[in-house]
Amino acid sequence: MATRKTSSDDLLAPVTLAVGQEDLLLDRAVREVVAAARAADADTDVRDLAPEQLQPGALAELTSPSLFAERKVLVMRNAQDLPADTVKEIKAYLDAPAEEITLVLLHAGGAKGKGLLDAARKAGAREVACPKTTKPAERLTFVRQEFRSLGRSATPEACQALVDSIGSDLRELASAVAQLTADVDGTIDEAVVGRYYTGRAEASSFTVADRAVEGRAAEALEALRWSLSTGVAPVLITSALAQGVRAIGKLSSARGGRPADLARELGMPPWKIDRVRQQMRGWTPDGVAVALRAVAEADAGVKGGGDDPEYALEKAVVAIARAARMRRS
Repeated sequence: MATRKTSSDDLLAPVTLAVGQEDLLLDRAVREVVAAARAADADTDVRDLAPEQLQPGALAELTSPSLFAERKVLVMRNAQDLPADTVKEIKAYLDAPAEEITLVLLHAGGAKGKGLLDAARKAGAREVACPKTTKPAERLTFVRQEFRSLGRSATPEACQALVDSIGSDLRELASAVAQLTADVDGTIDEAVVGRYYTGRAEASSFTVADRAVEGRAAEALEALRWSLSTGVAPVLITSALAQGVRAIGKLSSARGGRPADLARELGMPPWKIDRVRQQMRGWTPDGVAVALRAVAEADAGVKGGGDDPEYALEKAVVAIARAARMRRS
């Protein structure tokens, strides 16, 4: 679960500030607030907003009293990217937040947009820390906490085996813990994890793709080498890379809207829409084209068109990661 940096347990505090870059923890922070609001009022109106949806004046309209005095939850994602005029409006709102409205600000932390971060803290916002897990020990701790939160016992060896099998994606780790606790009675040990997950190709190949499209070349190469060393077929990795790049291209050319609407339009689950939105930063149409060519070349390389499939994959991963950062270069 996301770790609170303050002692406040009031999920319906006027402002909740979720700080960090771990998507799963950010999403959980939002879900907790929404669940509490809907427990208080089943008709709560939830607005999930990206920076481009918050033009000057939008906040005043969103926070104006409704005819039926319904409760609202306003979720503002990537708050560090909000335009200056909108930030000014939010700072003014923090001085006198509206009743029956809960504002949830999702901020990556760091120097960008720090003025809003400081203003929310000064206003007494309830704060939730959502740090990116970068070390194996942190992922191991996360898995142990997941089992504990579900009231289940897992051996240290089982937790380690799950991290080794699934990789660094917390969402997939949480899903694996939930599946094991639902399917298995008693203490979960290493043998159980082995039956379910050890060497699972889908998990490791998609980890390679996720890190590549996020522009994290070193981590993508590390995941690639681990996947190949555990026997994952190169063709599965090229398939995952192709799906990752195509998802970026499809979403970047789609009309704006709620994840549920885009999910229906693009044939993706809503959680996938949220993830791809996070991964899209830095991508350009030219970058997508470059990445698709790199995937095509790798696909040919692993299917007999080249002498070294592993080198073909490494070349593609580096090309995709660079393409993801073209706008930032």
